[in-house]
Amino acid sequence: MRQTSIRARAPEETYGPALTLAKQQLAQADPARIAHLASVPYTHAEATRGYLTFAFLGTGYEVHWPMGTVQRAVDGSLPDVTTQLLLLHYLLTADGTPMADQWVAFRALRGGMGYEAAFRQRADLRLAKRFGSSREAFELAAQALGGERLTFGDASFGFRVMPSLWLAVVLHLEDDEFPAEASVLFDGAANHYLATEDLAVLGGLLTSRLIRSAST
Repeated sequence: MRQTSIRARAPEETYGPALTLAKQQLAQADPARIAHLASVPYTHAEATRGYLTFAFLGTGYEVHWPMGTVQRAVDGSLPDVTTQLLLLHYLLTADGTPMADQWVAFRALRGGMGYEAAFRQRADLRLAKRFGSSREAFELAAQALGGERLTFGDASFGFRVMPSLWLAVVLHLEDDEFPAEASVLFDGAANHYLATEDLAVLGGLLTSRLIRSAST
């Protein structure tokens, strides 16, 4: 019997249609209103075009209106398609709700219970495996990403990943009785800025950045 290989889809194929739709929606929106609700500056380049500027995980980006092009501010290069989509979705979803100043688990997000197991695999369990026996490595990685120290667990940090969107990571180190645990938490207003599916991706990206930072 002939065996056929199944080619893994590239991110551009997976997220391409969603990216096209997000750009179309941005083109139809009022950039000044978006800027106000998302807490980002809008700069008029010409009468009919401009760009929104903000930081994502410590890197500055420009989102051009009405085209929806996302570029790194430092050199104008295009980020990966996942980053482009997250930035556009943030701008399109933001409704100006103040931060709740209350941390919630992923399962408390809208529809989060159904994705909780997958999210733990994507984020919590990876963090526990990498940092569960090394608080110093976790603290150094978190500080390298601009994390602000919190008071939970054995070590914890908050991350302003977008202007009005904060995530936190709490680490409980392993000991003689209990295995290591880690949790990615979200500000209680997170769903006013991204859908739960996007927040799952965002938590995974933060996890990967922390692990990568600890390896350099």
